[in-house]
Amino acid sequence: MKRGNGFLAAGLALTGLLAALVLLGFFWTPCDPSAMAAGPKFAPPSLAHWMGTDNFGRDIFSRVLQGAGATASIALATLAIGAVGGCLAGALTGYFGGPVDEVLMRLNDALTAFPSILLALVVISLLGPGKKSNVILALGLVFIPSFARVSRTAFTSLRDVNYIQSARLMGAPGGRILALHMLPNTLAVLLPALTIGFNNAVLAEASMSFLGIGVTPPDASLGYMLSEAQGMLFAAPWYAAGTGLAIVLMVFSVGLLGEGLRRRDKGVL
Repeated sequence: MKRGNGFLAAGLALTGLLAALVLLGFFWTPCDPSAMAAGPKFAPPSLAHWMGTDNFGRDIFSRVLQGAGATASIALATLAIGAVGGCLAGALTGYFGGPVDEVLMRLNDALTAFPSILLALVVISLLGPGKKSNVILALGLVFIPSFARVSRTAFTSLRDVNYIQSARLMGAPGGRILALHMLPNTLAVLLPALTIGFNNAVLAEASMSFLGIGVTPPDASLGYMLSEAQGMLFAAPWYAAGTGLAIVLMVFSVGLLGEGLRRRDKGVL
């Protein structure tokens, strides 16, 4: 088996397993994630509490399931905004070029000039911290420039190929050419970019929530839980270990999937 296929198979398997656990957390958890005194305070991992309990006696595994669901849903929503907005801008600039390319890419350069986290902080400060919708909107806007550049390169490379020129000569509308002729041939570039974007969204959301400017109680996220665990490193190190492991596995599995897609499309052995 080619190593590229091995990366893809492992990425699909691990991502599928974690996705199943995240979906499970939306419908079932061993304990109520917010219920205090679900077990003794600072109880180590056991059969009753797989990841132990925190300073309020809350079941950490249940909280990790809930937090992983919140973080993953925010990352996916962020990715949707960034990918749709960025790909639309990249498709227009790559296909039409000229003044459209100049205007949109200069605007894109202006957004890229700001550090992404700083730009997200500005948006959050305007919208107000602590709400999932504001975090999603802030991070989604920040991710548009990177997807615009990737998609512009992909669409530009297809603009002058024979079948695109033939479709133009036959009078096919630009929207039809973009959607039916060009977009399917850019997926080899866009799909790995989506996996990178998802991982960046997970880490960005976790960072903002860790600092207290992202998701805040009563909503849960892995970043905020890791911030909670920081004060319990000696009393309950399993809290930080379990939460950190969830973030690492989420990022690693999707990264492995992206590497498998990249190797498959490039034919890397």
